[in-house]
Amino acid sequence: MTLKTDLSGKTALITGASSGIGRGVAKAFAECGAKVMINYPTAVELTAATEVAEEIGPNAITVCANVSIEDEVAKMIDFALEEMGQLDILVNNAGIARSAPVEDIPTADWKDIFSVHVNGTFFCTRAVLNHMYERNSGKIINTASQLAYKGAPGFAHYTAAKGAILSFTRSLALEIGDRNISANCVAPGATTTPILEDVPENILNDIRAGIPRGQLATVDDIVGSYVFLASNAADHIRGQCISPNGGDVFL
Repeated sequence: MTLKTDLSGKTALITGASSGIGRGVAKAFAECGAKVMINYPTAVELTAATEVAEEIGPNAITVCANVSIEDEVAKMIDFALEEMGQLDILVNNAGIARSAPVEDIPTADWKDIFSVHVNGTFFCTRAVLNHMYERNSGKIINTASQLAYKGAPGFAHYTAAKGAILSFTRSLALEIGDRNISANCVAPGATTTPILEDVPENILNDIRAGIPRGQLATVDDIVGSYVFLASNAADHIRGQCISPNGGDVFL
């Protein structure tokens, strides 16, 4: 991560931060001086979340909460405010992916995808807004995907959920536009993270072939967009989507 800005004195909650892009964002924010809370969904991810916190040092705290469960989100936000005193930056990053053609998508998978991505983004955002309103300060950064714009065969539930996050972000930005609180999206292109581990190499090759840059992103290619949106330099950026995707999609 090469982009640096001063986030000293800022606090950030990053959901789904025990691996992948969330992990990278947590580390990048901490390198810029922020105190970060690393959210992970279940005890299965405890070891990974602890490793991230240990890499960061004293400016990191871990918290277990499934963002698709309203009560767990409420407890997580209460814990964040108790431990950090304030919440300046919320990154709604938690996500899952499953693949199937539309006619074969199980109802349970459709619901799970929307519960984590859409409900999770909504629950976390709603839970922090009053606190940000009271302070008239805050940055909300939601994770979408370039696939929300172009679609992807076999991922209709995932792309639909990411499209919903884009629309939610725009409506939220309009509601809070006269406050010192911003809401924006990052829509990463295909990135080398655990979410791609089970994708066959021939499909990964097809994905690479469609990217003008000719390669998948690394996490370091992505996190600078989050750092920028969390900084004061992005104060006039509202309801927008930054898509670091190697030229895969032009927004």
